[in-house]
This record gives sequence, structure tokens and C-alpha cells, in this order.
Amino acid sequence: MLRLCRAVPAVLSGARSGTPAGIPPAGPRRGAEVLVGAAGGDSAGIAEILMNRPHARNSLGKVFVDELFSALEQLRFDEQVRVVLFKSEVKGVFCAGADLKERAKMDDAEVGQFVRRLRNLMDEIAALPVPTIAAIDGYALGGGLELALACDLRVAGGTQRLPRCVGVGLAKELIFTGRQIDGQQALSMGLVNHSVPQNSEGDAAYQRALALAKEILPQVDIASGMAIEGMCYAQNIPTRDRQEGMAAFREKRPPRFIGK
Repeated sequence: MLRLCRAVPAVLSGARSGTPAGIPPAGPRRGAEVLVGAAGGDSAGIAEILMNRPHARNSLGKVFVDELFSALEQLRFDEQVRVVLFKSEVKGVFCAGADLKERAKMDDAEVGQFVRRLRNLMDEIAALPVPTIAAIDGYALGGGLELALACDLRVAGGTQRLPRCVGVGLAKELIFTGRQIDGQQALSMGLVNHSVPQNSEGDAAYQRALALAKEILPQVDIASGMAIEGMCYAQNIPTRDRQEGMAAFREKRPPRFIGK
């Protein structure tokens, strides 16, 4: 189920089996709430951020958020990583949103600071230089849905980003009512890219997300794409049409291109 409420985002960092370059397979670590690891097998280049806070249903606590920031920092500079999957290790839940028990112990200043940190976290996820996929095998409530919306793609078995996916009117309806919707409804609204029937293992969304990541792998990697873009733009720099376009913008008139 996905549910919007007046809440803030979530975070993680983690592991699995297999090893694309700088990412070791992560075995269970005592106290680790976020793990970073490689998908393994024929999935070299796919990194996984695994949310593992079962006692709090992956709610967005301080340690959880700190570890997710660390995971993002690790992946951002790993040139071998070409796709990142966000996955929950807690069956039946992706992320339950804000940790209200922890939040209740904060004073007003601490709450404001933490909320800003959560927003920064969502921005960091959105700014990762590789495609990101959220495998939503369970509830994604409030900030948990915000986390999924910060990813490029979503597969389902902030409220700030919701309007960009479904439009302002529908976003307001979901926020004001706090309505829970299933994967098929989310698909029809454009909230997710794929909705799949759940399997007996409870990881149908993850399996579809992994297949999607494998489809992405053969495509041009981000570094190569940026290099190609740079070369193409370099060819455009000395052209008269580029100068004409800039002049037209400054003079607030339609450009008169000549193809040179």
C-alpha cells in the first residue's frame, strides 16, 4: 500500500551478494539499519541499498537517515555502479515514514533541523548520477512514499514530489484524505512504472525492479554519456546559430537560424 500524509522522507544504506568493484557483499552487521551491496550474479553494476530497521518498520529515524546519507556518498563516487535499487529487508513494508516516537522526543528546533535534513536526503537521492529504482514490496507511508518518489523509477507489488507525478489536484486529494492505495491504483495514477502481483516470497516488486535494472545496464553509462554530450556541445560552440540564439534571447526576439 502507498499512502500520502503530512510527513517527511526516509533513508538507507546496505548490501547483498556479488560484487561490482568498490562494493563488497554486505553480510548482516550488528545494528546496521542500512546496507549497501551488489546484486551479484549476472547483475554486475547494480548496487542495492537495503533498508533494515524491522523494529520500527523502516521508519525515518536519525541513525537510519545518517546511514542512508553514508550509503549515497559511497555510491556516488563508485564508477562501477550504473544502477541503484532501493529495497526493504522488512517483509510487508517499504518504509513507514516518520519515526514519530523519536520525533516526540525532539524540541521544535530539533524537529525543524531534522526535517530539513530529510529534504536534503531526498534531493541527494534524486541527484545520484545513475538511474535509481524503488522496489516497493509493502507499505510506503508519508516520507516512505517521498523516498520512492525521489527515485527515477518505481515498481509496486514528499509530498513535494507527488504533484510532479500525478498532478496537483490528485496530489492534494491523496494528502488531505490520507487514503491508502494499492499497486494497481498507483499504476493507473502514474505513481509507479510497474505493478506486479505479489509472490510467496514477498519480493515481486524487487524481482521486477532487478529485471528492469538489467535492461538498463547495457545502455550508455552516465560518464560516457556526459563525455559524448561535451563533445557534441563543443561542436556547437563556434557556430553562428549558437551566437544568434544567444542574441535573440538577450533581445527577446525569435531567432533567425541559418544552419551554420
